[in-house]
Amino acid sequence: MTADLRNASRCFSLELFPPQTPEGTEKLRAVRRQLAELGPKFFSVTFGAGGSTRDRTLDTVLEIQTDGQEAAPHLSCVGSTEENIREMLTLYRGQGIRHIVALRGDLPSGMAEPGAFRYASDLVRFIRAETGDWFHIEVAAYPEFHPQAASPQADLAAFRSKVDAGADSAITQYFYNSDAYFRFIDDCAALGVTIPVVPGIMPISSYSKLARFSDTCGAEIPRWVRKKLESYGDDAASIRAFGLDVVSQLCERLLAGGAPGLHFYTLNQAGLVNELWERLHLPAHAARGTELASGL
Repeated sequence: MTADLRNASRCFSLELFPPQTPEGTEKLRAVRRQLAELGPKFFSVTFGAGGSTRDRTLDTVLEIQTDGQEAAPHLSCVGSTEENIREMLTLYRGQGIRHIVALRGDLPSGMAEPGAFRYASDLVRFIRAETGDWFHIEVAAYPEFHPQAASPQADLAAFRSKVDAGADSAITQYFYNSDAYFRFIDDCAALGVTIPVVPGIMPISSYSKLARFSDTCGAEIPRWVRKKLESYGDDAASIRAFGLDVVSQLCERLLAGGAPGLHFYTLNQAGLVNELWERLHLPAHAARGTELASGL
């Protein structure tokens, strides 16, 4: 593959989740600093259901910012009010954060109503109304369609509504079928939706964990991949080696087909992401800072 397929205009980024314990905080700090050496464009930090990790998300974001990397906090509709979203936006803006990942989120067990914002498009519209163009707003995309969508057409319409509300770019749910991604991009283009849609990439370290995640979020594990992973049983080394081959080949196909970058779901682990970054010869983003005017 030629060097221009990995040029600096593409966005290579990493997702973390906030730790729950002091020990987890120390572990994440070490992992994050190891991952920072790769030179990602930004770290996104997840936001628990109903705002359950709000303070830990904030602490993680501010520490990333203090260390000189760009941070993109997640904001979730579920369980949120206009006032607490306004408060978070004011706080992030005051800290020089220019990048937000706006999501609907999942309803926590026992919660019947989502709160002030029913859909992610409502949240995006609110952020734009409150802050204008201050934030670069990412939203979610689902190449294999959201598991709760009434139909593929309804899911595409929901995605377009987020773009119409003011989203700048999107990150997808993870997938292992590149055809699903490229068809999704074509379907979006047919609707006049042309914002960058960065593929979300899930490294494979454990078949049982991957199967559990995939059952929850609706991501398909191709049958041949499932069968190979099942055949390895508890052989962690073989699972790791096979997973690296599958995911690196997926990334190569995505980049060769014109994907505008890659976003890695790290699960707060550095090893597999480091290996994939090296295999793919991904570039470091030398220029960071808070200005996103040049695009992602």
